[in-house]
Amino acid sequence: MTMTDHTSKWDVLVIGAGAAGLMSAAVAGQRGRRTLVLERNAQVGRKILISGGGRCNFTNKTVTHEHYQSANEHFSRSALGRYQPDDFVALLESYQIKYHEKTLGQLFCDDSARQVVQMLVEECERARVAINCEVEVDSISGDGPYTVQTNQGTYQSESLIVATGGLSIPKIGATDLGYRIARQYGLKVTELRPALVPFTFGDSVPIGFRSLSGTSVEAVASYGKQRFRENILFTHSGLSGPAILKVSLYWDPGQPVKIDFCPDTDAVDWLLTQKREHPKSTVRSALRRSLPQRLAQAFADSYCDTGDRPLAEIKSKRLEALGVQLNGWMITPAGTQGYKKAEVTRGGVATSELSSKTMEAKGAPGLFFIGEVVDVTGWLGGYNFQWAWASGTAAGQVA
Repeated sequence: MTMTDHTSKWDVLVIGAGAAGLMSAAVAGQRGRRTLVLERNAQVGRKILISGGGRCNFTNKTVTHEHYQSANEHFSRSALGRYQPDDFVALLESYQIKYHEKTLGQLFCDDSARQVVQMLVEECERARVAINCEVEVDSISGDGPYTVQTNQGTYQSESLIVATGGLSIPKIGATDLGYRIARQYGLKVTELRPALVPFTFGDSVPIGFRSLSGTSVEAVASYGKQRFRENILFTHSGLSGPAILKVSLYWDPGQPVKIDFCPDTDAVDWLLTQKREHPKSTVRSALRRSLPQRLAQAFADSYCDTGDRPLAEIKSKRLEALGVQLNGWMITPAGTQGYKKAEVTRGGVATSELSSKTMEAKGAPGLFFIGEVVDVTGWLGGYNFQWAWASGTAAGQVA
C-alpha cells in the first residue's frame, strides 16, 4: 500500500476500504481526482474476504429496489438503476475472474473472495488511488475542505466519502464512526439493529423444539408482508438458515414470526386424508412422510401428545389443530444473536438527508455516505454488495 505525506492534501478522501469505499475510490480516481483511502484494519476488504464462505456472493441477478429495507423504499432506485449487476459482472470478466450462479440468482466466485479484493485494489492502483491501512481517525472538522486527523497525521480534502460500514461483525473492525460523523454534521441516523441474523428462542417455544440443533427443512418464514421460502435451520439456541435471516431484516422485537413447514400442502386436509388412508399409522410416522424425523417427533409430542397411537384413534379435531400448527407455527423470538453474528446492520444515515443520485449530504456539500452506513439494507444473497458497488459508483462519479 502507498504511504503518504502526513500533512497531505487531496481531492477526495475515502474513510473505509471495504466494498463501497474501494469502489468509490477507484471511480473517483478514474476521473483524475487525487484520491486517498484510509482503512482502520491492517488489510483492506476484510468483510469481502469472509463473505459467501470465502467465495464472495458479489451480486444477484435479480436486483431491484424491492430487495432492500429502508425508511424510503424508493431511495435506492437511482443508484441501483445506474450501476447494475451486469456492470459488475463485466468488471469481473475483464479480470478473467470465473464465477457461478447458485440458487435464486446468487453469483459467487469459483475460486476465492480474495480475487474480488485484488481486483478492486488493482482498479485503485490503475487510477493512482493511494491506500493507507492501520489508520485510526481521531477527529473530522471543516466543511470543504474537510480535515481528518489520524494517528498517521492530518489529511485535507475537498470531498469526504464515508464508507465505514455498520456495526455487524465487530471482530473484523466494525465501529460506529460513520454514524458519529453523520451526527456531527447534523444528519439524522435511523434506529440501528442487527439484521440477517439468527433468532434466539423465547419461553413460548415448546421444549421438544429446543433439542433439534442441526435439523434443516425447507419452509416459508413470514413477517408482515414479507414471505421467504428457503431452508430453516434449528440451532442450539434458536433458528437460523436463509429464510430466517431474511425475515430478521424486517422483524420487530417482541413480535411473532410465522413458519409454514408444509408450504405446498393444506396440512389439515393432508392429516385427515392420512387418517382415512393409513388408519393404523401413528401420528409420528405420518408426519415423517413430509418432515425430517426429529422435527416430526417434536410436532407429534408437542401438539398431539398421543404421537404413538394410531391415527384412527385420534379425534379429527386434534389432527386439525396439529395441521394448523404445521402451516402456521408462531414463534416469538426472545431476540437475535446480535451484531457478532449479524451479516449487516439495519438502519443508518437517514436517506432523507442524502441525494439519491450522488449520495451527497444535502446539508454538507462534499460529504458523502455510501454502503452499509446508509439506511439501505439488502436481503441475503448478494444484494448488499450490489448496493456497495452502486452507491460507491454514484459518489465516486461526482466527488
